Amino acid sequence: AKDYELRQYETAKWVSTVIRGETQKEAMRQGFWKLFHYIQGKNEKEMKIDMTVPVTCLVKSGCADFKISFFVPFEHQDSPPQPTDSDVFTEERKAAAIFVRSFGGFASPEKYAEEAEVLARILRSRGQPFHEDFFYTAGYDSPFKLFNRHNEVWYFRK
Repeated sequence: AKDYELRQYETAKWVSTVIRGETQKEAMRQGFWKLFHYIQGKNEKEMKIDMTVPVTCLVKSGCADFKISFFVPFEHQDSPPQPTDSDVFTEERKAAAIFVRSFGGFASPEKYAEEAEVLARILRSRGQPFHEDFFYTAGYDSPFKLFNRHNEVWYFRK
């Protein structure tokens, strides 16, 4: 479909942190820096790890906790270094079919929520079953990139 795509993601490891009781924008800021310190060497091997994209944020309906995640680069998937910050953890996300809606520009929490609602409406109208109680935001660009920005919202297929 031209307004969304269905992707199959393989099982993969991500490094994550959960920020509680902040706005989504503030949670993204705090979470990004915790994860950035991890890839800069704040891990048991004091190893620098390449920055990857996307940076995801798990948004759950009616919940003020946000899980921010970086994808672990392929060369570290087998054994990512353990974080030394107790708020940072590695997790394995199981293979999944994910409905994806892409959009440009600078994405705010409001813009992500709006795009997620558009995607949910499209999926419901087409009879596509999906987990409606949460979605992920996915950002692909540095804050310094001004043009041709790429953002996504993800719903998991049921």
